[in-house]
Parts: sequence; C-alpha cells; structure tokens
Amino acid sequence: MWYTPNTLSLWEEACKFYQFFVSGSASAYTPHLYVSALSCWNPKSEIAKIWQPLFPYIPKVTTTHISAHLMTIKTSSPVYDIGISPDGKQVVSGGHDQLVYIWDALTGDLVKELKGHTDLVWSVAFSPDGKQVVSGSNDQSVHIWDVLTGNIVNKLNGHTDSVLSVAFSPDGKQVVSGSHDQSVCIWDALTGDCAREFKGHKYSVRSVAFSPDGKQVVSGSYDKSVCIWDALTGDLVKVLRGHTDLVLCVAFSSDGKQVVSGSYDKYVHIWDALTGDLVKELKGHLHSVLSVAFSPDGKQVVSGSDDQLVRIWDVLTGDLVKELKGHTDWVWSVAFSPDDKQVVSGSNDQSVRIWDALIGDLVNELKGHTYPVRSVAFSPDGKQVVSGSDDQLVCIWDVLTGDLVMELKGHTYSVQSVAFSPDGKQVVSGSSDKSVHIWNVLTGDLVMELKGHTDWVRSVAFSPDGKHVVSGSDDHSVHIWDAMDGHLVKELKGHTDWVLSVAFSPDGTQVVSGSHDQSLCIWDAFTGDLYMELKHTHSVLSVAFSPDGKQVVSGIDDKSVCIWDALTGDLIKELKGHTHPVLSAEFSPDGKKVVSGGNDKSVCIWDALTGDLIKELKGHTYSVQSVAFSPDGKQVVSGSYDKSVRIWDTLPGDLVRELMGQSVAGSSDESLILKTTQYFSDVHLWSLNHHTGWISTQSGYLLLWLPEQMRSTVYIPSTRLIISSQPPTYVVFDSGCLGTSWGKIFLKV
Repeated sequence: MWYTPNTLSLWEEACKFYQFFVSGSASAYTPHLYVSALSCWNPKSEIAKIWQPLFPYIPKVTTTHISAHLMTIKTSSPVYDIGISPDGKQVVSGGHDQLVYIWDALTGDLVKELKGHTDLVWSVAFSPDGKQVVSGSNDQSVHIWDVLTGNIVNKLNGHTDSVLSVAFSPDGKQVVSGSHDQSVCIWDALTGDCAREFKGHKYSVRSVAFSPDGKQVVSGSYDKSVCIWDALTGDLVKVLRGHTDLVLCVAFSSDGKQVVSGSYDKYVHIWDALTGDLVKELKGHLHSVLSVAFSPDGKQVVSGSDDQLVRIWDVLTGDLVKELKGHTDWVWSVAFSPDDKQVVSGSNDQSVRIWDALIGDLVNELKGHTYPVRSVAFSPDGKQVVSGSDDQLVCIWDVLTGDLVMELKGHTYSVQSVAFSPDGKQVVSGSSDKSVHIWNVLTGDLVMELKGHTDWVRSVAFSPDGKHVVSGSDDHSVHIWDAMDGHLVKELKGHTDWVLSVAFSPDGTQVVSGSHDQSLCIWDAFTGDLYMELKHTHSVLSVAFSPDGKQVVSGIDDKSVCIWDALTGDLIKELKGHTHPVLSAEFSPDGKKVVSGGNDKSVCIWDALTGDLIKELKGHTYSVQSVAFSPDGKQVVSGSYDKSVRIWDTLPGDLVRELMGQSVAGSSDESLILKTTQYFSDVHLWSLNHHTGWISTQSGYLLLWLPEQMRSTVYIPSTRLIISSQPPTYVVFDSGCLGTSWGKIFLKV
C-alpha cells in the first residue's frame, strides 16, 4: 500500500476538517475560511503539523491561566499604596482618608489604624525587620511609625511639596523619599535628620527605591526619566531614557542588577542597572502603569494599572504569565509576598486584594436560560439543580454533566423562586403570575397549583418534612400551604410592603420573612403569631435560618449581609464587602459559612464566625439573583440576570459548570457554549456572531471565522481570544494577517 499510518491519520483528519467547515455557514467565505479555521484546529493533529507551517502569518496560539483571588480587604477610601511585611503576615496600606492601616494578611482583619497625617497618604512601606512603617503624605511630611504600638516614632520634615514615594534602606537605618518638589531625600531613620538631598530631575519625583545592598537609589520622574544615584555621595550614576511619558513607578530586582519602571505611556521597562540598557519592554496594559515590583526570586514582575488589571510578567521572555481581574478602578500599588506565591494589590475601588499567583480560576462553564435567572437550588442529594427564570421556565439540571434533565412549563410570567422538597421528588415554584406550582421531578408533571396571592409570588420554600410550602408575595402577605391537598393553612399578616424572601426553620416550627418594609419577621408556623421583628434601615432582600435554627442571615439593600441571633434578636455580625445590594444569602450545611450574591455581579463566601470574606467568585456579567450551597457544602450554585446558572467549587473558588438550555445531551464538545462577548476601550473593538462564527470589527469588517465547536468558549478582550476552556488559550491577532489580507498568510515559495 502507498500510505503509512501517518498519511492515513492525515487523510482521516482532513476528512473531519472538511466535514466540519462545509457544514457551517462560513463555507461560502473560502479561502479565508480554511486559513482561519486552521488557526483553531487541534495543534497536535496531523493536518495541523503539515499545513500550519505553510501559513507563517497565521495567528499564533499561546496559553495562560487566570489566577485565583484569595481575599478582598475593604477600606473606607481609595488605596494609593500597599506593602507586605517581611514575614508576609501583614499588609500596610495608605490612601485618601489620611490614615495608614495595618492588616492581617491571613484573615484580612484590621490590626492597627495609624493617625497623624493631615492630608492623603501617597506611599507606605515596612522596615526590613517589620517593626516599623514609613509613610509619605500630601501634607509634605514623612512619618515613621511603630507597628506594635501605632505611635509615631519620627516626623521627617523638609520637603516643600507633596511626598509621593518612600522606602526604607535594606538595613532599616535610612529612609528615602521622592517629592513633587523635584528632589530625592535620604533621611536618618533614628534621628530624623536629612542626610542627603539629590537634585537633578526637572519635574516631580513619583517613585523611589533603594538597591538591595543600600548603595544606590533609583528614582522615576514626571520628566520621563529613570535615575540611578549613589546613595553615599549623592552622585548621579545613570540616567535611563526610553519612556515617552511620565515615569510613575520604579523598583530594583533582588540582586540589584536590574531596574523595572512603569509609565504613563502604558509600558513596563526592564533595565540593566549597570549599563543602563533597556533589556525588555513589556506591552499589554491599556492605560498608565501605576505600580511595579519584582518577585523575590527576580524571575517575574508584577504591574498594576489604571486599566484595573494586575499583570504578572516573565522577566526573561517578557511574556504575560497571569492577568488578575477583579478590581473595579485604578490599581495604585502592587507587591509580591516574600515567598513569591501571592500578590497584593491596592486600588481606587477602596479594596486591598490578595491573589494566589500560581493557580488558575476558571475551570468550565455552560450557559442557560434565554432570560434572566431569578432563583436556583440544589437537590437534597446534590446531584441536580433547579432554576427559575424570566423565560417562564423551571429547569432541572444534572450537576455532573451540566445536561438539561427536564424543562417544566406552566407559568405564564417570570418564575421568581424555586426549591426542592426534602426528599428531592418535588419542586415548588413561585411566579409573577401570582401562583405557586408544585411539580413532580421524575415525570415533570404539574402536581398542584396553589392560588391565593393577589400579586407576584417572590419566594417559596418547603417545610423540613415536606408537608407544607411557605410563600411570600408583593401583596404583603406570607402564606403557609398544605403540600398534600393545596389548601391554605395560614396567612401571616404584618408586613406593610412586598415580602421578598421566606424560609422555614430547620425544625419547621418557625418561618422567617424579609420585606421591602425594612423588617425581618420570625413567625410561629403553627399559630401564625409574630414572634419577633428585626428592624433594618433598608429593604431586606433575602432571609434564611442557620442549620441549627439559632441564627438568621439577611441580605440587605444597603450592600451588607447581617447575621442575627434568632432567640434574642441581637445583631451578631455584619458582613461588608458587596458594593451593591445583596439579593440572596444562605448558610452552609455546617453553619460555618455564608454565601451571598448581589447586584455587584459577585458571589461571596464568608466565615460566619469571624465575618471574614473567604472567597469572592467572579464571572457573572450581571446581578446575581440567587445563591445556594450544595448539601455537602463543597459547591455553590448561583443564578444571574445574565441568563446563566453557575456551579462553583467552594474550596479553590473555581467555576465548575455553567448550565445551558441547549445542552440537553451529547458529548463534552456539545456542552461547550459561548461565554460572553466583552468590549474593551482600545484602538480596535472586536465582536463575535456566535450564529455565523465570524469575528468582526464594530463596522462589520470580517476578521476571523471560528468553527462551531470553538465558539463555545470564546472571550474577546480586544485583540485576543480564549478558544478553549481547560486551560484558557489565547489566539493573538497581532502576529496574523486577517480579513481581506488573507492572501498574505500563504507561504511564498
């Protein structure tokens, strides 16, 4: 025979490739189709190995991972600078409110609040032994603080304008500062005397740092230059020129051989500190680079920008290693932990975030309803999820595969709330059509329709024994129904506005309700008497009992989550972190955690005992309407206004699955769907038509065609695409010839 195993494999792969693209709507756009499709074809396949080398300008595919966000520390004002203590156990931050804060890096708790400055604090840093902190302020002063007592050890006065940057020398005996007055000063940390003043910059000095041996100082200025000075003599050793705009941040590598700088020109530069040569220019940020730092091993650089991103770079290659997303405003300051494993960032969004620099975040996702998802819940065995949506449907999903098991039709308006019965055999749903439906999970049949409310039904739940259903409505009432025959057992009256959330206590003897009238009410389920009323200052959007019935959690319109003593009515803990109203909150099965979702698009997991934020799960593109724990507490399900239902792993915070209605059955490829199309302000804006598969500019100019299986996990941040889900893979357009220039892709021989 003329063929070999390799040629046979090539033939089979070519047939698959041909069958694949001719079945799509882009088949009329050849030959561009072949080229663009090849860029998305399996790079390990025989056809890719043979044909892709013939197209040298085809978009190159590289991979990277999204890093996990470990913690958010909320402050009372924008954070302009942060630093990590030498042992990695504490974080210091300075900001707009004139205060210096010291935080516990493990728990996020506030350890010390240092008061003394009379204007905003631009810069902060720990001493090498971690016992002191130095701060520079708009009030023209430099303060040295005792970390243990919080007292001011020394006030360094001498600058005639704002102090923009400060740092300790490696031995802790000196402090360097840079100022709007164009000078760099070295101070004796013990006496507070100005030992030396460096003059040479023509404009404000925005950033300063000592070399690791303390013999040199580097400074970055608004005059676009980076200067290296002799710390002993004050002589100017080297001027590094290359930035085309203001230099906003500088730092030495741990061995002192390199300097990194960030600029208003959007670039990060790595310089040879000895020769002054530009070693690497790191491109990627969309706006000014406000902060840079080397990792302790010198192999990576982290940068923060007013594009709201934190980026980690490989120093040797200049490649982007990680992109950390989560901040909603400028990132003023970044730093590595001493062990290289974490990155801390401070932002104008009033948060300090601690990130895991090693692991990935997104695992997989599927998508769902055709309209916003209002409510979600796990089945008692954790194997299924039920969701209710504005599309009038109640959907039951398989948690493991993400397949749609059943679609329950019957409501004539939005489904506002859903819940499983304790035995998992039934589902209850409440709707804007004013009705409560009970469904058979096995057959999908409507078992019962409960009518009695005169307005929208906002919330429903089964009693622990499954014999009763409770519902809350916009008609201001709470109804308790007999789940066997459907008759109304009790009508609980007392609220003066919409009842937005209801739940039974674990023993079924009480019902809790939350209302737009700003009250949380606990009722006797047998008599209907009002047992307790807890007044809030804003609408109560969500309520739930703890597993032991001793506590109640509420999600509030004022952006907070409150935990209450169900016996005394005392407020035990107020959980703050959400930036918009909290629409849903629930305890974990062991009562040790609380999960919440809100209008800020995030799902938060909290420590119920300490009130600390354990995990913030990001991914939804609109408000999170409903959240719930799985029965084993290992997963969380969330339903959003973005039409999706997401299942998360609570330990690493990974997205396990996003549920999609079209994915009824089939292979894993069929379960991959379009994530989202996002637009970023940059020179070029891209969009994807997931029906035709074409990626185009805003004006409709065709750029690239994606095979159907690759459209499933596409994410478009301006000039690149994520085209696979495990791990995310980027197609970089910069190196490819696309659109009408497809002819240039072919190798000219």
